[in-house]
Parts: sequence; C-alpha cells; structure tokens
Amino acid sequence: MSGNVQLLTDTLAAAKAEGRSALIAYLPAGFPTVDGGIEAIKAAFDGGADVVEVGLPHSDPVLDGPVIQTADDIALRGGVRIADVMRTVRETHQATGKPILVMTYWNPIDRYGVERFTAELAEAGGAGCILPDLPVQESALWREHAEKHGLATVFVVAPSSKDKRLAEITAAGSGFVYAASLMGVTGTRESVGTQAQNLVERTRATTELPVCVGLGVSNAAQAAEVAGFADGVIVGSAFVKRMLDAPDDAAGVEAVRALAGELARGVRRQA
Repeated sequence: MSGNVQLLTDTLAAAKAEGRSALIAYLPAGFPTVDGGIEAIKAAFDGGADVVEVGLPHSDPVLDGPVIQTADDIALRGGVRIADVMRTVRETHQATGKPILVMTYWNPIDRYGVERFTAELAEAGGAGCILPDLPVQESALWREHAEKHGLATVFVVAPSSKDKRLAEITAAGSGFVYAASLMGVTGTRESVGTQAQNLVERTRATTELPVCVGLGVSNAAQAAEVAGFADGVIVGSAFVKRMLDAPDDAAGVEAVRALAGELARGVRRQA
C-alpha cells in the first residue's frame, strides 16, 4: 500500500491557491491517552488545521521544550508504543481524510526497523515523517523505503544552516521543508522574530518545496505574522499546553478545537 505524500502535496497546494498559508498542528500520540489523543487530533482538524503531525513520544526529546516533554512523559507512562502511533494515524486519517505525518527522532525507527516502520505507516494512511535529528548524509536507507512506500521525508532547517547546507537538505527532502524559526527547543514565544523570515527566504532560494515555519507560534496574531511569509504555520506547544491546562480530557479536546479555529483565522488574515 502506498502512503499519502500526494495528499500532503495537494493540501499544501490548495492552501496556496486560496492565497493563504496552511495550518499544521502537532499533537503527541498517547496523550493524554491513546483514545484521547485521537479525539484531540480530530478536533484540531475540525477547528481548521490542514495537516497534523503526530508526535512519537520519546524518552530523550532533545528538540522539545518542557510542555511537550511533559506530554511525552504522560504518554510513555501510559505505555504508548509504536503500534499506538500507527493506530492514531490510521483512525484519524480514516475519520478525516486529511494528511497526517509522524514526527519522530531517529532512534525509535532504527530500533523498530526502517522497512517495517515505513510499510506500517503507509498502510495506516500516513503522509510521511518529520525527522529532526536524522542527518541528510545518513538518510539514504530511510529515503529509499519512504519513497518506495509513498511517504514524504521532511527535514528540519535552522537559522544556523549555511546556504550550501540548506541546498543539501532541501534536495534530499520531500513534502515540505520544516524551518525552525529560532535556535533552541520547542515552546511558545512572545514573538517569532525576523530570523524566521530570513530563513524562509534563504530556503526558498534552494527549492520548490513549500517552506513551513515552526517553533514559537502560539496565537492568531503570530500565525498571521508567519503566514505573511511562509507556506505553512506549524503549532505544537500551544495545543499541548491547552490540553495540559484543561480540567479534564473532554475540555482539553474542546480547547484544541477552539485554538485551531483561532489559528485558522489567523493564517487567513496574513499580516
């Protein structure tokens, strides 16, 4: 079975045709429970997200700040496994018909087996993977299997990336390019800053792929700001924080739906 890289490509193109950025939400699998996580992802789509990244909880999430680390810890203590991540992708894709990626560190895939992981993700209807810590020069095996199974390979670029390095990364990637708006870990910020716009411009000079910005966006005004120069606005910690702050799981799901609606309006009123 082939994965849904084309659905991802078409979704990002459709947003561009509407004259707006795509809204990409991030939520970890298994948080607060596997079933609760599935409901939260459906709610994000209901609220207006175009794409969702499903986080594969990891015990050493080097890119993630304290909010997502807390959610990962809850999921891991709840016993979440890769099978639960695949179930999350499958059930949310079947319910919505929308593109869903997995964001994961390399170690869990390496241990699970690249062929097994890519085959199962494609079978579940996944659109691809975001791999923040897989160096491009070590990615040939992954890319071979991802391409075979119709999955996107999304690499992360940072403000520190030199132009030559950007070109190497974007040439190897597919689906879109994840531009980290600033150096450091995930989390909400008071402002996104000018580094992000500069990084988007430098990245676009190397590729035709959409360039989507993440790290730091937490409200509609910031979403509108980033939508003014990026093809997609990626929001993670703000969704997770709304769920952590909610009095119960049902309220958390509603909070995700409400935030997705606010952010969706934000990307439509580009600054």
